[in-house]
Amino acid sequence: MRPSGRDAVWLKCEFLQHCGVFKTRGAFNRQLAGLETGEIGDAGIVVASGGNAGLAQAFAARDLGIRATVFVPQTAPAVKVERIRAYGAEVRRVGSEYAEAYQAAVAFGEQTGAAFAHAYDQFEVAAGAGTLAEETLEDEPSIDTIIVAVGGGGLYAGVAASAFGRARVVAVEPERCPTLRSAMLAGRPVDVAVSGVASDSLGARRVGDLAFAAQRKEPPTSVLVTDDEIIHARSSLWSEYRVPSETGAATAYAALLSGRYVPQDDERVAVVICGANTDPATLA
Repeated sequence: MRPSGRDAVWLKCEFLQHCGVFKTRGAFNRQLAGLETGEIGDAGIVVASGGNAGLAQAFAARDLGIRATVFVPQTAPAVKVERIRAYGAEVRRVGSEYAEAYQAAVAFGEQTGAAFAHAYDQFEVAAGAGTLAEETLEDEPSIDTIIVAVGGGGLYAGVAASAFGRARVVAVEPERCPTLRSAMLAGRPVDVAVSGVASDSLGARRVGDLAFAAQRKEPPTSVLVTDDEIIHARSSLWSEYRVPSETGAATAYAALLSGRYVPQDDERVAVVICGANTDPATLA
């Protein structure tokens, strides 16, 4: 999608993906690989999620005939939890943030033998996400820059690997949960406080090892945006283009709209709008 009024900017519309989020790519890749190796058995898979990874894994599991158990924090949006259950997965609500749900999911896997599907820091998951960069550059080979939102960093890691040597990557984070920026400054992944309007989908406590390794190979342009800038970008996506973005998915676009990232005059930019699992009543 090429929005009018921004001649050198394209939108990669991952909100049109199955489940309304890019994570379906990695979910299928993870589960198909697990079936091929025999890792996934009768206990199925288990995943911890703020919502979107759980949706994607539940959808893929239903399609592949696999049992799925999804751990989410109590703060997970109801619209996502209801859809996870609708796909046939068992939902368990634990703790107030993703990190607590993650610990419970790992323990469940150890107790039951369910194969663990990481929300972002797993090779198959990140590689699946990276296929969207392949599509972007196939559709428009002249793209210079791909702008992505970062939470735990699976999307960033996959896109960075796919685009390496072909396009630069701009990594955009909310100021109130900057996992990648904090890791880059510390020289290692570190815990950060999690809060803000995008924390339901970008609320990992620390960036994944895959994302940290990707930034060491080729450092991205790191950009932080405020909650107000994210809210404005989300509103603009809806009012101008009727794109029903969730707040986390509007974070990448916020970097452009706020002027936090200003492309060069001849720079051709693709912005990943990565998810639309949101309450439509909040888009007005």
